[in-house]
Parts: sequence; C-alpha cells; structure tokens
Amino acid sequence: MRLTARVPATAANLGPGFDCLALALDLLNEVAIDTEAQPRFSVGGEGHEELPAGEENLIARSMAHVARSLGRELPPMAVSCTNRIPIERGLGSSAAAVVAGVVLADRLLGAASSPDELLALAIEIEGHPDNVAGALRGGLVLAYRGAGGWRAESLVPAPDLRPAVLVPLDVRLPTTDARRVLPDEVRLEDAAFNAGRAALAVVALTGRTDLLGEALEDRLHQPTRLPLVPHVRAVFDDLRAGGVPVCMSGAGPSLLAFEAGTVGVPDPGPGWSVLRLAPRVGGAEILEA
Repeated sequence: MRLTARVPATAANLGPGFDCLALALDLLNEVAIDTEAQPRFSVGGEGHEELPAGEENLIARSMAHVARSLGRELPPMAVSCTNRIPIERGLGSSAAAVVAGVVLADRLLGAASSPDELLALAIEIEGHPDNVAGALRGGLVLAYRGAGGWRAESLVPAPDLRPAVLVPLDVRLPTTDARRVLPDEVRLEDAAFNAGRAALAVVALTGRTDLLGEALEDRLHQPTRLPLVPHVRAVFDDLRAGGVPVCMSGAGPSLLAFEAGTVGVPDPGPGWSVLRLAPRVGGAEILEA
C-alpha cells in the first residue's frame, strides 16, 4: 500500500486564544509510506540535518502509538518525509508530524477512527490541542475540553483574511522554554481582559477583520514570552506602532501579522523571511496511490 499524508502548518494561541485558537496555513509537510518497498526512513527539507530518520522520529513514534492503542502491529515500510514547515519557529511542525503519523497509521490499519478519536490520539502524543486540531481540521479551530474529552469546533476564516508569517531565520524558541516562563497565577483583571479579547478574536477572524488590531491583544502569554527574544519583540512593537495587527505564532519566535486594507506587512529586513500564506481551509488529507 502506498499512502501520502499532507498536513498544514498551524499558527496557534492567536493572541488571547492561548491553547485554544489555531489557524491552519497553506504550507504543507508531506509524508509518503510504501509497504511494498524496502524498509527505510528519509527526511528531506526543513530540519533534514537534525531530525532523526528512524523509529525515534516523531512520525514513526506517532504511528507506533496508534498501533499500540489498536492492539495491532505496523507492517515494514519505506517512509519519506518532505518538510516545508520550519522547526521550532511556532508553526506547528511537531503537530504536523504527529498528525501525519496518526492519520497514516489509522488508514494503514483500517481503523476508520472518528475525527474526535483522531484528535484524542494526536493530543495524547503532542500535548497541545490547538495545534493538532488545526492540523487535523484546517481553517480556524477552537479546541476545548468537554465532559467526554477534547473537542474542536471548526470555523470558517474571513474571506479577506490575509496572514503573513514573519520567521526569524537565526532565532529559535523551543516550546519547553516558552512554557517555562508562563505565570502560575494571573490577575482576575487580566483573565477577564483575555476572555473578552478571545471572544472578539473569533468575531474578527471570521468576519470583522477591521477589529483584528484590538482582538489580538493579550495579557497571559505574550508579555512573558516576547522578552525571551528581544529582536523579535522589537519587530512586534514596530508592527503594532504602525497599525499592523500582530501576535506571536504559537509559542514563537515567529510572528503572525495580518494585512488589512491599504496597511501591508513590511519586510523586517535581513535575518527574516516573510511568508504570505493563505488560510488552509482543509486539514490533513490522505492520498492513496
């Protein structure tokens, strides 16, 4: 059997939407498997020199996790990864790897799991519900924990939403470091502020893009994470001062900005890459040869 999974990048947290809001972007990793080929594992593209090529790879570990949960064994196979999502830049590269492994193993083993079952499996491995929900479902997603476990609601991004991801080429911020600086407690005033802004962000991202500037304001995670990357913080402050709606993408260090009307997103200059990516309405998909 030959299968190819295509999984989008995701920008999570989205200002006030800490651990719950994510937007899928039209930048795809591809993972191809072939059970009829000589077993091997290859990684090309982003991170090819540093990501493990074998059973320690996150894709392989995710596939093995699904097989164990089903009480099944995976057949020998060739695995070929084409990575386009930059690693450790806040664009969901780990979530894409996990989702690719989950959907491939589920199809290969004929499990036909429901969308919520796939979501639960991916969260067990990755730990961040917003990223994996966005990678699985596509579009704009709202992840939340219900009585029966994690759930995700899909929302349609506004048709005039024009994201631009500003990626610092020489700066990385591992999620573990970004998590370490988060406060254990927050003031009631700040919690109320973020609740209002998160509700406003849903309105802005699905229709009222003119509200994005205020809707992306946050008091829970960005004020503690931006100081970890002063060069990125300077660009963030310049964009806001210029009237550009902007937030950290995921845990950073990349920034997610939005062009609106005549206000464009300027190029920060040397050391940065600007990716103008349309929202990815569809999530992970499997192509069968």
